[in-house]
Amino acid sequence: MASSAFPGASAPASDLLRRSCSEMTGGGFPLRSLGRARLGAAGLWMGRRRREVGVAVVAKIRKWKKHDYPWPAPGEIDPNVKGGSVSYLSHFKPLKDKPRPVTLPFEKPLTDLEKKIADVRKMADETGLDFSDQILSLEEKYQQALKDLYTHLTPIQRLSIARHPNRPTFLDHVLNITDKWVELHGDRAGYDDPAIVTGIGTIEGRNYMFMGHQKGRNTKENIERNFGMPTPHGYRKALRMMRYADHHGFPIITFID
Repeated sequence: MASSAFPGASAPASDLLRRSCSEMTGGGFPLRSLGRARLGAAGLWMGRRRREVGVAVVAKIRKWKKHDYPWPAPGEIDPNVKGGSVSYLSHFKPLKDKPRPVTLPFEKPLTDLEKKIADVRKMADETGLDFSDQILSLEEKYQQALKDLYTHLTPIQRLSIARHPNRPTFLDHVLNITDKWVELHGDRAGYDDPAIVTGIGTIEGRNYMFMGHQKGRNTKENIERNFGMPTPHGYRKALRMMRYADHHGFPIITFID
């Protein structure tokens, strides 16, 4: 007669499962052998007791780049400044390289005249001859062509001008129309969406709350500004500034780009 070395061999399957879970740390019935267990004394297989192996969890913290806050160095703040923009509170700086000029398709006649004028002036400088009459005639043609072209624009041409790649951005407009400008950041939830720019500007002695979409002037700035596409953080930021303006009684001026 076959005998079993395991005292619970004749126990039901539910008891085996319960016992295996309770004796996992005591070296009883290993969980891995549950799939090989068979009911009955003859078919019960006992796996070799496995040595307990300690598990070590190692967590590596990713090092992020230190945020470069735009605060000025000590001594760089002029206490006598009474106007202009607080530049160190904004990442909007003058470009080192001018953007590449873009010519729209319907502006080709103007570029041809500009090229002719440049060629005649170059010829005059190289030969020393007087081409002032030709240059004057070409400049008059250029001014007339410019007036005729932009006086009778088609709807698609107007759209092309409105979407010109080198058109002024929101901050370009704000810095040109305000006497004082301070950019405000953050949605008070730990985020600051660079695609939405908000701030307080002064025009003729009155304060206004400005907010608008900000696109980049080159590829690097477009990536930083997410091509002017806001996230929910940007909308929360704009809502916070609207409530701030309502609390202080500031008129709100928005720019949609």
